[in-house]
Amino acid sequence: MTDSSRPPHEAASPDDTALGDTVSRDDTGLRRRWHDTLLAARAGADGPDPLPYAENLLARWAEPQRRYHTTAHLTAVLDGVDALAGHADDVHAVRLAAWFHDAVYRPDRSENEERSAALAERALPEAGVPDAVVAEVARLVRLTVTHDPADGDRNGEVLCDADLAVLAGGPQAYGAYAARVREEYGFVPDEAFRAGRAAVLRQLLDLPRLFRTPYGSAEWEARARHNLATELELLDPSAPR
Repeated sequence: MTDSSRPPHEAASPDDTALGDTVSRDDTGLRRRWHDTLLAARAGADGPDPLPYAENLLARWAEPQRRYHTTAHLTAVLDGVDALAGHADDVHAVRLAAWFHDAVYRPDRSENEERSAALAERALPEAGVPDAVVAEVARLVRLTVTHDPADGDRNGEVLCDADLAVLAGGPQAYGAYAARVREEYGFVPDEAFRAGRAAVLRQLLDLPRLFRTPYGSAEWEARARHNLATELELLDPSAPR
């Protein structure tokens, strides 16, 4: 698989490694989930062995710069998609989007979602996924920039709710999440991090709804807003609650 978006004189970065490159890891459950999802998305069509794709994706999710965006986060999002699966129009596309939504991740870059979507657009046709499903997966990955799906976008609602479900954790779980996010941005000075993180929290709190599925709205919205407001107050004591 080639990367036609990169000029030929540029060396490939870890972001741009072809999905055929393999790394052996002990993530049997995730490998099985990838295998089953890819076969379902192919809808009976032939395709190459799913395993090399799983290996490469798992290697990406285990890169050393990650502290929050790890295979643990991938597993949590896949679990969230499973919990909300009945709301999706195409749950196989949503599951594939979960695999790719942070497949490219560098905390010092702003184009991670676009690179992740582009990776899906290159890899999934090669893996035997129909063009319409590939397009939907890439659209969903790009949607995670804003986490603001349009009304009636049931696939987008499921993916975004599953991705944001971490915000509704109990105090200990949410505190661990916030600490891991800070670790990922360890290269950022404290004052700059507090300002940037506070801006992200305000953006989320300004959304009319954090969660769009009926389950997410009923079960996660109130606790997530409380957690976000509490963290914002700790970062910026002058912020209104």
